[in-house]
Amino acid sequence: MTSLTWTRRRASMARFWRQYRRRRAGLYGLGALVLIALVALAAPLLVGGDVRSVTDAPGTALESPSGRFPLGTDQFGRSLLGLLLWGARVSLAVGLLAAALSVAIGTLIGILAGHFGGWFSTIAMRVTDWFLVMPALVLATVLSRSVWTVILAIGVTSWPTTARLVRAQTIAVESRPYIERAKALGGGHRHIMSRHVLPNVMPLVLSQTTLCISSAILTEATLAFLGLGDPTVVSWGGMLQDAREAGAVSSGHWWYLAPPGIAIAVVALAFTLCGRAIETVLNPKLGVGR
Repeated sequence: MTSLTWTRRRASMARFWRQYRRRRAGLYGLGALVLIALVALAAPLLVGGDVRSVTDAPGTALESPSGRFPLGTDQFGRSLLGLLLWGARVSLAVGLLAAALSVAIGTLIGILAGHFGGWFSTIAMRVTDWFLVMPALVLATVLSRSVWTVILAIGVTSWPTTARLVRAQTIAVESRPYIERAKALGGGHRHIMSRHVLPNVMPLVLSQTTLCISSAILTEATLAFLGLGDPTVVSWGGMLQDAREAGAVSSGHWWYLAPPGIAIAVVALAFTLCGRAIETVLNPKLGVGR
C-alpha cells in the first residue's frame, strides 16, 4: 500500500510539473526565485560577513557606481552590492517564515470553522474580522525590535484571508457525498478533517502560501523602512530606511534607493507569478479562455 501511495504521488507531481511548465510566466517567476535563493545562500562566500561592518568599510560615504563598487556605497562606505546580496538572506527568511506562520494559523482556523460551523464558526469569523483590520504595524510597535518580532507581527496579523478562503473550501468539501459516507462509517471529527478535508484544501493553501510570501516580504520592507525592524540586521527594507536617513532622496543618490527597491519588486513579482501559475494548474477552471 505504501509503495502504491508513493507511486501515485510521484505520478501526480509529474503531472503537475508538466502542466506548470506550460505557464511561461510561472517558469520565469520560478527561475528568478531559484536564482535569488542561490545568491542568498551563497552570500557568505560571495561577499563575506565583513560586508556589514561599519568600521572596516572599504570605500567612502555615498560613492557613485564604479568598477570597484558596481552599485556604489552607503553612508558608511560599505558596498551596496554586498549589502544587497546579504540582505536577500534576511528578506527571504522573513517572508518564508512569516508566510508559513500565517498560512498555518489561517488553515487551522478555516478548517475548524468550516467543519464545526454554528456558534464556533460565528465566533471564529468575528475574531478573523478583528485581525483583518489590525495591521502588523501595531504588534511591531509594542514588541521589541528584532527579526523574530517582525516575523511574529506579520504572521499573526495576515492569516485572516487564508482562514476565510479555507473555510469556504472546507464547507464545499464537506457537502460532498463521500463525507457523509465517512461519517456514517464512524469517521470522527479528526478523521474527517485530516483525511478528507485537509488534502482537498491543500492546493488552495499551496497557492495562497506563495502569495503570502510576496506580501510578507513587502510588509517586512515597510516595517524596516518605518524604523521598526532590527537595526543590527541588513535587509532590503533596512537599506531603504538607511537611504532615507542619509538623505538619498533629496540629494539625488539614486543608486542608494534603486537596488533594494527593485530587488523587493522583483521577488514579490516572482512569487506572485508562481502563485498564479500554481493556482491555474490546480484549478483548471481559472485557465478557461486563456
